Amino acid sequence: MSKILVTGGCGYIGGHTIVDLIQNGFDVISVDNLCKGSLKMLDGIEKITGKKVKNYKVDLCDLDDTEAVFLENPDIEGIIHFAALKSVPESVSEPILYFNNNINSLLNILQCAEDFDVDNFVFSSSCSVYGNADTLPVSEDAPLKEPESPYARTKQMGEAICRDFTFIHKEFNAILLRYFNPVGAHPSAIIGEFQDLSESVVPVITQTAMGKRKEMTVFGDDYATRDGSCIRDYIHVMDIANAHTRALQYIMEDRNKSNCEIFNLGTGNGVTVLELINAFERVSGQKLNFNIGPRRPGDIIEVYANNDRARNLLGWETQYGLDAMMDTAWRWEQAVAEMKKAAL
Repeated sequence: MSKILVTGGCGYIGGHTIVDLIQNGFDVISVDNLCKGSLKMLDGIEKITGKKVKNYKVDLCDLDDTEAVFLENPDIEGIIHFAALKSVPESVSEPILYFNNNINSLLNILQCAEDFDVDNFVFSSSCSVYGNADTLPVSEDAPLKEPESPYARTKQMGEAICRDFTFIHKEFNAILLRYFNPVGAHPSAIIGEFQDLSESVVPVITQTAMGKRKEMTVFGDDYATRDGSCIRDYIHVMDIANAHTRALQYIMEDRNKSNCEIFNLGTGNGVTVLELINAFERVSGQKLNFNIGPRRPGDIIEVYANNDRARNLLGWETQYGLDAMMDTAWRWEQAVAEMKKAAL
């Protein structure tokens, strides 16, 4: 089995990707400093897969500690780099924090890839690199606009760093995955997003329905969209996870056309925030308490994906529709409530 290092493996997308990697025959280790991630994720992964995954509690901004992971694991064959801060509002208020964390961690992991001859790399990027795109659905060839937040700028910078690195290191293969809006949870409801109060829209919906929040705010209903709220391309987290596995297989099997390739990961369908709320209410039978607030700094108006490249080259297809996204998210929220009740 090929050993894969997953950075941010105790986080939301990292943890679900570890499940998919294990189920496709990979051996996995995790690096996560647990500033956002939770060791509960690894417990859940073991329940689902029967495999215990080791986590190194390491801050990737510390090069010496990062190197120590590679020294202990000289057989690493690939890296999936998730570890990054990801809150758009927080990045607006604390840009230096985001530049320091997201860029320095990437530089250090690439330095280790160079020093320890690890030639297969998947970078967690974002549709936020497109800014307010001129043409929809947005394809990978669309020009990158001025980013709407420091978070988005760190993703643009991260992609540029990867491209420059692969230009010099011809033997190094990098896949840049621009994903849209990951939502939902594992169908077993054993793992999901472990943050108590997430800022992502679907957990905000489910936490409001569960009573963790008094109400939910929809940020703006005066955009030039069909109901005035922002449009996003919501995609199930397990579909995102499987794309990372396929991206690794793609480069490890030498099927890539160049040593740095970019793929959109989205369903291709744009959904408004108000439509998302309606889908949740339909699936759950719950009436959501929400209000309309002002626009939020850093938000783009509308974005959804052209995913032809991922489907054609990676052989990737989305398996979960909007109702399944909301159903798994709601069942996960209920499972969290039961776990907390059992712990009392």
